[in-house]
Amino acid sequence: MKRQKTLALAAMASFAVVGCTRAQDDPAFGAKVRAYLLAHPEVIAEAAQKLQDQRDAASAAKTKLALEHNRQALERDPRDFVANPGGKVTVTEFYDYRCPHCINAAPAVVKLIHDNPDVRFVFKEMPIFGAVSEHAARTAIAVKNAGGDYLGLYQTLMNTRGLDDAAIDKIGRAAGVDPAKTGQSQARTAADAQLTDVRKLANALDIEGTPTFIIGDTTVPGEDMDAVRAAIAKARQGAKAS
Repeated sequence: MKRQKTLALAAMASFAVVGCTRAQDDPAFGAKVRAYLLAHPEVIAEAAQKLQDQRDAASAAKTKLALEHNRQALERDPRDFVANPGGKVTVTEFYDYRCPHCINAAPAVVKLIHDNPDVRFVFKEMPIFGAVSEHAARTAIAVKNAGGDYLGLYQTLMNTRGLDDAAIDKIGRAAGVDPAKTGQSQARTAADAQLTDVRKLANALDIEGTPTFIIGDTTVPGEDMDAVRAAIAKARQGAKAS
């Protein structure tokens, strides 16, 4: 039976490559392939799964290569805020302050940072919900550049429901940032350049939404903090082995 399935898969491949021509030139061949597939439809499922596995493997290899090429920008951009900078395991999060899933994940992110001093956590501002989100990101960048309490600002912005421009300015002032100066051309140009670079990096890594966490070669989309913790544990084991 295994040999029959192998032959059928080979026949399917041949039929897929030169299907019309072969069937026209050799109707008997096409009829045999069709009859076998009708009698053994599970072979089609096996072939489809094999094709999907090949595509998944190719996608994983492409992502790993992209991560290797962009590791410096991902983990070592001096413009980013980094919690636990001396940590041995690096986690990078791409997020938006108005993203519901980012908001849901934020308390777990803060707890992770506080409970795991060996985890170096990189914050990537990636506003995807329009001008208000960009305003929040620029304010956060200004607080970071001023040496303010970035992590506190992160928590406040994530905890503020109905976040709008007025609320962002109020939060920024409390963190020691003058909204008028944040909006000045030089500061805004530098912040916008940083946000543009983050978007380019996200595109290079095929990141389509927020939040997205990257730990080593593992990408965790969404608010799956269990998967983030599992990836951290795996990275720790790798660090010990090396």
